[in-house]
Amino acid sequence: MSLVPPPAPKTSLVDVEFLLARPLLDLVFEAAQVHRAHHNPQEIQCSQLLSVKTGGCPEDCGYCSQSAHSDTPTKKEALLSVEATLAEARQAKAAGADRFCMGAAWREVRDGSDFDAVLEMIKGVKELELEACVTLGMVQPHQAERLREAGLDYYNHNLDTGRSHYDNVVTTHSYDDRLGTLDAVRQAGIHVCSGGILGIGESSQARAELLAELANLDPQPESVPINALVRIEGTPMEDKDAVDWSEVVATVAAARILIPATTLRLSAGRGQMTEEAQALCFLAGANSIFLGDMLLTTPNPAPKSDAALFSKLGLRPASRNSSAADAGK
Repeated sequence: MSLVPPPAPKTSLVDVEFLLARPLLDLVFEAAQVHRAHHNPQEIQCSQLLSVKTGGCPEDCGYCSQSAHSDTPTKKEALLSVEATLAEARQAKAAGADRFCMGAAWREVRDGSDFDAVLEMIKGVKELELEACVTLGMVQPHQAERLREAGLDYYNHNLDTGRSHYDNVVTTHSYDDRLGTLDAVRQAGIHVCSGGILGIGESSQARAELLAELANLDPQPESVPINALVRIEGTPMEDKDAVDWSEVVATVAAARILIPATTLRLSAGRGQMTEEAQALCFLAGANSIFLGDMLLTTPNPAPKSDAALFSKLGLRPASRNSSAADAGK
């Protein structure tokens, strides 16, 4: 009779709070060791993000310029054509991206011509030999199956924050709605990309809750974006205090320790960080960034500045064929 191994113990909230409370340099040192055991520390995975359907979203996410509940400069636009999207994907590949991410300001995927067009975008991106990622809001199991059949590699659906703070951020869908979408994506065989946002008024406990929730997903997400709030005029969070760089570094380090094999992306808010703070994040285990001048509707560091920083730090864009076997080289 074969013995079934017991399930791995879950990461507790106390465990995560202990990590986040450690002296920063001690935390970074441990995270750097974990990172080198699972990844090549000289390589950074590079993606590019395009808003294929901008503005007019019925959700009330307090941080988002695309919410119809906020009066922001971002206006509602129709879905981009497949041809225009693939032209952007070709430019992204030429600029060094190996993953092309497409975002639509939808509450949820709806079957119909727009979804069919997104499926054609995914097929076209794959034909360009790029990894394909989308973020389209909530998705049902049959829709996730269609995304997988089109060749989708990653589906992004962030948890945003810890459960205790979630209702202060968005009320038009629940935390469990978000987890349901992640489950539908996972069941379809698509890689999960899910992370959160720092600086949206959360407590240290809520931040720890977020990391514990991500760490306890089974299996753990293959991609985890760490965002810092970009304050946008007209949103409910336009007056939030900027998150300190040390909190971003600590969150990156804790995420690397808790989710060792994931691709950990330093995402929104990176343009507000100094080169030195970004360097600490890369040392602590961040190994992915977005290229390009924009992240959906907010600014991103200029490509030339990224290239200069990579040169200073001895980093390079990751090869599509790199793996954990290259760690430490």
